[in-house]
Amino acid sequence: MQILLRLAKLSDLDDSLEKVSEFPVIVESLKCLCNIVFNSQMAQQLSLELNLAAKLCNLLRKCKDRKFINDIKCFDLRLLFLLSLLHTDIRSQLRYELQGLPLLTQILESAFSIKWTDEYESAIDHNGPPLSPQETDCAIEALKALFNVTVDSWKVHKESDSHQFRVMAAVLRHCLLIVGPSEDKTEELHSNAVNLLSNVPVSCLDVLICPLTHEETSQEATTLDELASDKTAEKETVLKNNTMVYNGMNMEAIHVLLSFMEKRIDKGSSYREGLTPVLSLLTECSRAHRNIRKFLKDQVLPPLRDVTNRPEVGSTVRNKLVRLMTHVDLGVKQIAAEFLFVLCKERVDSLLKYTGYGNAAGLLAARGLLAGGRGDNWYSEDEDTDTEEYKNAKPNINLITGHLEEPMPNPIDEMTEEQKEYEAMKLVNMLDKLSREELLKPMGLKPDGTITPLEEALNQYSVIEETSSDTD
Repeated sequence: MQILLRLAKLSDLDDSLEKVSEFPVIVESLKCLCNIVFNSQMAQQLSLELNLAAKLCNLLRKCKDRKFINDIKCFDLRLLFLLSLLHTDIRSQLRYELQGLPLLTQILESAFSIKWTDEYESAIDHNGPPLSPQETDCAIEALKALFNVTVDSWKVHKESDSHQFRVMAAVLRHCLLIVGPSEDKTEELHSNAVNLLSNVPVSCLDVLICPLTHEETSQEATTLDELASDKTAEKETVLKNNTMVYNGMNMEAIHVLLSFMEKRIDKGSSYREGLTPVLSLLTECSRAHRNIRKFLKDQVLPPLRDVTNRPEVGSTVRNKLVRLMTHVDLGVKQIAAEFLFVLCKERVDSLLKYTGYGNAAGLLAARGLLAGGRGDNWYSEDEDTDTEEYKNAKPNINLITGHLEEPMPNPIDEMTEEQKEYEAMKLVNMLDKLSREELLKPMGLKPDGTITPLEEALNQYSVIEETSSDTD
């Protein structure tokens, strides 16, 4: 270990990185250290005793402003990631003692060649070249190491850290708006950016959107005037010069996250690892930031026009998310339902309009909202506007399935009263038999909206009625 540390320029000696001929030896030594630390518990313990994390940070500082040494930075960062993954104590050391958060953020800035135009806003060149493979690998390793350093940051967030988290969120916004050398590398880069954004305190995520510049505002006004002259244009979202704009805010990063989420849904596998982080991130952003929620509502749940198909049938983002509401994985269906619920401002009637009662029953039962109402969080009171097509179809929409059904003939219209009574008693006897054999348990709603065995629900309502009678 000591020999490898010396060859990797990680010894206590003040070794410089001036000799280019030594670079291959440094890289191979770091690779060996990565393999040894990953496979040997003894090596992991030695890393703690030798204070390897501090040595790696010192080497990163030497590399920070140097060109042509991306391989050294890459494997330095990989070893730092492994140490912080295998030893939780190193995370707090990196965060506070070694100032790992600003150091790793600066490594990302260097990899992306960021030029700041404002405190939390960088210049984006949509026509610029993609990242090189070396820059991409270096950025991915830095993102993974930063994830470990900040994994508990949402619990211990202090106001003094707010600026640093906002800078990091701005760097991650830049990351989402650039591409790697290939589609797979771009997806891996964005996936790690999403994971890291999940660690950023939600109050700092407002930097993902930014107001338009004066020039962009003028362009948007012109575009909106053009749309206003078109009677078919109703959306507040416009696309101008490759910029997604909503209510005067640049929504490019949020649109990238939405597209990333849809790609993960379309993959059809590994939903828990691949989909839930971005869904959770979008849910928290929507809950905390009104402009983000309204933009996502506009994209995911636009005003209903065609209600002839069930909500889960189709290829829109809404259809795909509604299908996930009945997924076999409990965590996946909960976060998908929660996302749609937040977009509906946690109003039950609005959620049922877009999903149908059958798809939403699981969420409503867990929230105690089967009887209607709304969630605990406060949202603005701007009302949803229904289209004329929806208003005309609403009386004939099946609330359970959430789509328009042709009126069906009533099968008991042609029955006599004796036949009706016979069929009713037959149904009662069948339900009673299923209940006694415990194949079926009748349930009822408690006053707080949660479900419980029917007998308990009736007893609770009886107590409430007796109490109200005594009061009268």
